[in-house]
Amino acid sequence: MFTLATWNINSVRLREGLVIRLLQEEAPDVLCLQECKSPVELIPREGFAALGYHHMVARGQKGYNGVAILSKLPLEEVAGHDFASLGHARHVAARLPNGVVIHNCYVPAGGDIPDRTQNEKFGQKLDYLTEMRDHFRDSLPQRSILVGDLNIAPREDDVWNHKQLLKIVSHTPIEVEHFNAVMEAGDWVDVTRQDIPEGRLYSWWSYRSPDWDAGDKGRRLDHVWATKDIAASAHGSRILRPVRGWEQGSDHVPVFASFDL
Repeated sequence: MFTLATWNINSVRLREGLVIRLLQEEAPDVLCLQECKSPVELIPREGFAALGYHHMVARGQKGYNGVAILSKLPLEEVAGHDFASLGHARHVAARLPNGVVIHNCYVPAGGDIPDRTQNEKFGQKLDYLTEMRDHFRDSLPQRSILVGDLNIAPREDDVWNHKQLLKIVSHTPIEVEHFNAVMEAGDWVDVTRQDIPEGRLYSWWSYRSPDWDAGDKGRRLDHVWATKDIAASAHGSRILRPVRGWEQGSDHVPVFASFDL
């Protein structure tokens, strides 16, 4: 068995201490980070290595985007795709010793206006998802896990108010349609909802909210998927809501799942 976590850290250098705290308290075998906002060579590694996380694969850029996989288990880097040719560090993939490939993804947020004619960033988001769909359709993954900040809350109970958010970027019908197309193309299973099929689940609360906890206007933007051939081995999914309250924390919280493989 191994346990995996995904977390949009919103600057790994600024929040190195929070990553170390999570590793100390929860000790996942693999931690996937998004929005690292650092060139790879400047990602702090000594503190992680001291806790047993000696392996890392990453894609980085200065002050923006960036994805990294930290692991106690050996990693073999297998890919780093620039979907939609944006020149962004948003994807990296690595293979574990058991042959399982982990894809760590950071889908573009898409700006504020859900109309590609008025908002270039929204068009880039849809194009990114389309290329993800085509990639997994053309090379159907097996024994794979996909995690990350996918910046879409697909279900009605993945947001605090479905009707109010239908025209808000991250929950619009066209985004959900693209999200589902990526899932179907890769034969992916939503592991979190496989384990927790009912009820509201959130992994993100806006910094703009004066009291995120009491207001609880969250969205489930962070996901753990597995291909159907290994999805039945997944269990123990959980979202660490209290982490949102850590001092100077990210607006996202870690999502966990374990796999018997």
